[in-house]
Amino acid sequence: MIPARARRVLAGLLLLAATACTTGPSLENQGEVTAPPGDSKELTIGSAGFTESDLLAQMYALLLERAGYSADIISVTNREIYEPALESGQIDVVPEYAATFADWLNAKANGADAAPVGSPDLAATMKALRALAAPRGLTVLDPGRAVDQNAFAVAASYAKEHELKTLSDVGRAKLPVRLAAGDECVQRPYCAPGLKKTYGIDIVAVDPKGVGTTQAKQAVQNGQDQMVLTTTTDATLDQFGLVLLADDKKLQNADYVVPVVNRARAGSAGVRDALGRLNAVLTTADLASMNEQVDSWRRLPEDVARTYLEAKKLIPKG
Repeated sequence: MIPARARRVLAGLLLLAATACTTGPSLENQGEVTAPPGDSKELTIGSAGFTESDLLAQMYALLLERAGYSADIISVTNREIYEPALESGQIDVVPEYAATFADWLNAKANGADAAPVGSPDLAATMKALRALAAPRGLTVLDPGRAVDQNAFAVAASYAKEHELKTLSDVGRAKLPVRLAAGDECVQRPYCAPGLKKTYGIDIVAVDPKGVGTTQAKQAVQNGQDQMVLTTTTDATLDQFGLVLLADDKKLQNADYVVPVVNRARAGSAGVRDALGRLNAVLTTADLASMNEQVDSWRRLPEDVARTYLEAKKLIPKG
């Protein structure tokens, strides 16, 4: 049985207090790093505290329980807190995003100015991520098909008028584009500079309304801006009459969903196989649909997760 929300929150607060003075295993402690994969039957799953992470954590818990494990869930919203807790074994499993987590671990190991190792190439990203994770006692399981990466949307009417389906179409149309995004978009390679360099899009201004915010989407909806930076699992685009444009030249990094586990406690084939069952079915569209059910329909993440897994016949009904 998945514990009640109040218990999870309390556990999260206790974890925060504990990790305030705790770090992960020393990189010099090769005994922990090279120990055989562990198979603890009582596992703690960490959620990063936003809807999608909550949904993934709930699905992980249900799949692990189906495989004979006891699974508890805690919410720790700060990666600076939950990643060391994962290293130390206070958390056993977390859902992560391949390129983002690779770059985060790289900066932790080599400094904030280290060259990024995450890229649009999933194989190269996973190789770099696993090389960075292993010395910390972490194992990165295989990614599935679901990816939550930066994406760009336009009004459906605008796309129809100019025959736009891809970002390349925007570049070829030579349309002047005001882009609703975060302040950092001006200099981030995946944002305005990348759109110009990779697609030849004429970004005439960046409107600093945030990434995928209501205000940013409304600005595109009413024609103030022509494009908005959001994500591939944004569940609210239809509400604003927006559609995503395909990143056909792969500007964005490979932020595929990947489970990361503490090797000494949850590195077994049992955990890998249980979580791997999700890879065969979970898609980006599925994640977007589940996000919508929680954020717009106000359903509980645990109910949405259970319904999905039952529908996919990954767990029995009841």
